[in-house]
Amino acid sequence: MTTATRPTGHPGGRPAPGGGHPGGHPGAHPDAHPSGITGVGAVRAEGYVYDRAPMLVYWETTLACGLACRHCRATAQAERDPRELTTEEGYRLLDEVTRFGRPYPHVVFTGGDPLNRPDLHDLVRGATARGIGASLAPAATPLLTQDVMESLREAGIQNISLSLDGSDAERHDGFRMVPGTFDKTIQSARWARAAGLPIQVNTLVTDETLADLPAIYELLLGMDIMRWSLFMLITTGRGSALREVTPVESEKLNAWLFEKSRTAPFQVKTTEATHYRRLAIREMHAAGMDDEAILRTSVGRGFGIRDGNGIVFVAHDGTVNPSGFLPIPLGNVREASIVDLYRDHPVMRDLRNPEGFKGRCGACEYARVCGGSRARAWAWTGDPLEADPLCPYVPSGTAPQYGIASVATA
Repeated sequence: MTTATRPTGHPGGRPAPGGGHPGGHPGAHPDAHPSGITGVGAVRAEGYVYDRAPMLVYWETTLACGLACRHCRATAQAERDPRELTTEEGYRLLDEVTRFGRPYPHVVFTGGDPLNRPDLHDLVRGATARGIGASLAPAATPLLTQDVMESLREAGIQNISLSLDGSDAERHDGFRMVPGTFDKTIQSARWARAAGLPIQVNTLVTDETLADLPAIYELLLGMDIMRWSLFMLITTGRGSALREVTPVESEKLNAWLFEKSRTAPFQVKTTEATHYRRLAIREMHAAGMDDEAILRTSVGRGFGIRDGNGIVFVAHDGTVNPSGFLPIPLGNVREASIVDLYRDHPVMRDLRNPEGFKGRCGACEYARVCGGSRARAWAWTGDPLEADPLCPYVPSGTAPQYGIASVATA
């Protein structure tokens, strides 16, 4: 088995092990399994291996951004990088995406701030002309206007993601490092609704934002969004200076999120916290739902999707990574096909094979539907196949690790 490793030792200033942000997984999840994927829930965890094609291709179109967010995965900068893919190279990338075959992956235009690309509308139209679904993950800066929102909708953008990391301006702007960002985000949500663009709101989960999440939830109830996605911090990029929640806190948070999901007028999902699926499965089974009914939920439709399995990331300079939070270079679209890199690179094959996972993740009966955060395993241990240190679950027959007792027993 071939794996990629990095120097061990946690980069966040916290003694490892223990128990990650967003910056790279914004955008909407199409919530559907690709053709030919079948399976059931935790009782018979079969399938959920995305060998043919990813569900989502995240394209970091630029590093340029008018914000200086404390948690930015991309370590965005004020000016565009001359190494960015050109317009023509972007078209060739979109052509390559169609080589995955139908149904095509969904492309998320992200950054930095993709609105810094003067050819963004052309690239979106290029994706649309090829039959590729497109989402946008912009920054809340003066570049984001109502006219831009409407013109991108006409070009083919199908939904938009906005970030709210606090329930008020003081909290949110404290993370974005630019005054007025909170108000701009609320205004942008109104413009998106007026343009007919479904909205996903992304919220960073750290030890600083944890206590504010109920207030953010109350704020979202009045915003007419389609999805709330909570990004559990991965200590990469600028996020290395922040602190994650603990495994026990994450388990309590997941239980609270599932309870809210029962009545929320929008979907609730987690990013880099796939162990939410384990808790949701157990709760739905306890409520009398069978596996087929669970598969029809928004949670079930996301089973198996994680870094490198259903997700692939193209950096601004064309470098391909398993995800934005897992910066293992696989090759570059300037010299290699993204199709070949996704399907055949040894690292990607390892990431899609739960049989090769180590520690508790390797022994877990939820490995195929969950699989743990491969990015967090990499950030903490240097090995993307190691156990996810944020999940407190101890599978039956394994010894507790990190001094954490099992919260949910098999």
